[in-house]
Amino acid sequence: MKIIFWLCAAIMIIVITFMGAYIIIGGLPFFSHTNIISFLLGKKWNPSGEIFGIFPMLITSIYSTIGATFIGVIIGISTAIVLVEILPSKIAKVFSAGIDLLAGIPSVIYGFWGLVVMVPIINKFWGGKGAGSSLLAAILILSIMILPTIIRMTEVSLRAVPIEYKEAALGLGASKLQYIFNVQIGAAKSGIMAGIVLGIGRALGETMAVILVSGNAAIIPKSLVDPVRTLTANIAIEMGYASGVHQQALFATGMVLFALIMFINFFLTKFLKSAERRNGNASKA
Repeated sequence: MKIIFWLCAAIMIIVITFMGAYIIIGGLPFFSHTNIISFLLGKKWNPSGEIFGIFPMLITSIYSTIGATFIGVIIGISTAIVLVEILPSKIAKVFSAGIDLLAGIPSVIYGFWGLVVMVPIINKFWGGKGAGSSLLAAILILSIMILPTIIRMTEVSLRAVPIEYKEAALGLGASKLQYIFNVQIGAAKSGIMAGIVLGIGRALGETMAVILVSGNAAIIPKSLVDPVRTLTANIAIEMGYASGVHQQALFATGMVLFALIMFINFFLTKFLKSAERRNGNASKA
């Protein structure tokens, strides 16, 4: 079994390495055409004129990920707390099954629902250049899509906190809410942060649902109701007919997206380890 486990791990490492190498090999030749500064900070994307600037799509990807994560973390952690500490176990199991069902819904279904329900509502109340297809629609649909991951990881982490923590907190006179926010969440933060990281990765890498609700305009959004295009949507929309320098530019876009996800994971991991060290030193003191 040890050999089998090592083999499975090796296969995953090989696959990820192959994917990264394939993207790099496909994208590196592009930078002989356009330097990386112009590529990252350029505000115009015009493949027919061989003008490739991904700044509007980069900003949109960051905005939509931040917005979706903010909403998803608040709702997701709150929902997990309710499932673990407030609802009766039988009712909590029903809700947990529904959350698991949400995790299995294909992204195109989320996008279709957003297109026929969410986009008209946004257009009716806020309007905008995209007639409802906008950055706001992308943020809302992404926040819904990352909820199952955040809720499930947070729920599992909260349930893993030893019961002795709760007994000690309540025995010292803490209320139930004080125990949840001052003790339980702190003890479960590693798992909660893991769920947030996975949620960020899904929001940043989501494609089909965003294509259906965002409006797909490669412009810098000036408001939440402006139509936008993300990095992933740009690759998916244009890769089917791209060739030559245009195709290389899309591979280079994939390199940027790959690097952005790795940077976010590295930063959050370092932040979590730093916080754990500070808490450990405080406990010793």
